[in-house]
Order: sequence, then C-alpha cells, then structure tokens
Amino acid sequence: MATETSVSGNQNPEINSPNKQIFILSGQSNMAGRGGVNKNHKWDGVVPPECRPNHGILRLSAKLHWETAHEPTHKDIDTKKTCGVGPGMAFANAVKAHLAQFGPVGLVPCAVGGTAIKEWARGEHLYEDMIKRAKESVKRGGEIRALLWYQGESDTSSEDQVAVYQEKMEKLIQNVRQDLSLPSLPIIQVAIISGVDKNCVEKLREVQLNMNVENVVCVDAKGLELKFDNLHLTTEAQVELGQKLAQAYLSNFGPTQYQFQPEATTTKSMYTLFTLLLLGFVGFSYLFLYYPFL
Repeated sequence: MATETSVSGNQNPEINSPNKQIFILSGQSNMAGRGGVNKNHKWDGVVPPECRPNHGILRLSAKLHWETAHEPTHKDIDTKKTCGVGPGMAFANAVKAHLAQFGPVGLVPCAVGGTAIKEWARGEHLYEDMIKRAKESVKRGGEIRALLWYQGESDTSSEDQVAVYQEKMEKLIQNVRQDLSLPSLPIIQVAIISGVDKNCVEKLREVQLNMNVENVVCVDAKGLELKFDNLHLTTEAQVELGQKLAQAYLSNFGPTQYQFQPEATTTKSMYTLFTLLLLGFVGFSYLFLYYPFL
C-alpha cells in the first residue's frame, strides 16, 4: 500500500473532455467507503496502488464540478460520517484501460451511510439529489454507462423490511431509468454480507442475488473481509470489490457492446488512410518519372 498522493485537478485537461464515461456510485456506507477508518473515526490516509489517482479518472464534487478523483471519493457527499476507501477508485482504475480510447472515466458519488431503501424513493432528498447530480454530469459531454449500487444493510432489522425490498428496488431502477431517459441503463448491485439481523441479511441477499430485471447484474460480496465492527469492508476488501464490479461491468456491458466508434479510433483510422494515400501518390510519381513509357 501507499500513502495518499494527489493529481492537481486544475491542471487536468481531461476535465473538459466531451467523452466522459460516467458511472454513478450510490447506496450506503460500504459504497461511500469506510476502509481505513479506525475506532476513533479517523481515516488512516492509506491509499492502495489500485486506488491511486489518475488524470483519466474524474469525480463530480458536491458543488457539481469535475475534478481529478482521489480517495475518499465521498468525502463531501457522505459528510455526517468519516469516509475512507471505497470501491469506486479501484473500479475506475480497473476499467480505465478498457475505456481509455473512449474518454476519461467519470465517477458521480451519491452514497450516504445508514440509509434504507425507502429513503431512495422518488421524491425523497437522496433520490432527487442523485438524479440531479447524474443529469449535471453529462451537461458538458459524456454518457452515463452504469449505476453501481451497494445498499441493504439498513433494511435488515426485520422481515417486514426484507419482504418489500425487491419491490422497492425494482421501482428505484424503473424510476432512475425513466428520469434519466436511459431505459436500458445497466445496474450493478452488490449482495450485502452484513447488517442488523443475520437471518434477515441472508434473506435480503437471496432477494438481491435472484433479482430478475433486464440489464441488472449482482456482484456477491460474500467472502470479503469485514472490519472490527463486522459491518464495513476493510480497505483490502474494498479494492477487491471494486475489481469485481469492474469485471462485472466489462463482461456484461463493456466496450464490445458500445454503439459508437470512439473518436480516437476514428482519428487513427483517418490518419492511417491518409498515410496510405500519400505513399501511393509518392510511389506513382516515382514510377512516372523514371519509367515514363509505362
């Protein structure tokens, strides 16, 4: 692991790119990130190499400005708790190599710790703020590629909560797609591994893992290490989760399914064609000068 490093956002030309590949990060504390936060609610400042900042990875700040992304990604979003390492930067670094030719990766952090699914209903503050931020993210160019969702721990207090979770989650997906005018927006949700009541956790996991909605896939967090509180993922677990999310995105919704050719590829192809035409012209001129009888 390495300590936190920074890349100056003011000097990052990618901020003005019209081709941002945008991902919404939403849910509750394990999406916001508590990796490296100790019992005294202080973040240790340790950033793994997999989460390092990069000019090609941006985040939308709470003030709706694009800047170079770095941990903690939710520091100005989930402000009532101490944020640490989450899955966002590990995810972004993992997909960046596959999306670099299409434009920079843009993260839109929206997760807030301790929130239940009912607080993400249309009309509620959290939902409306997420939609506002998502719409703002594309105003200067770019395309929303997916919503990454890690939430559910706050809905494991009772079986009544679990019983209505699927209906509320499916309604959330429907509303987001409708309000963003993206009827096929990919959703990658994480199956929880912690919560209030163990039996309810298992039942909610079953709901998440078996949800049958078009363009919705589930990444299982089972097996990832929890911190001392038995609720939040460790820094190492967040890195692993970010990479799992990236794999799920690339294998289900990645560049092979994009419906347009990247500008970089088009430019390269035009350059190659120009070069071939130029070489052909030079070759023809050579033959004409030295072999005029041909």
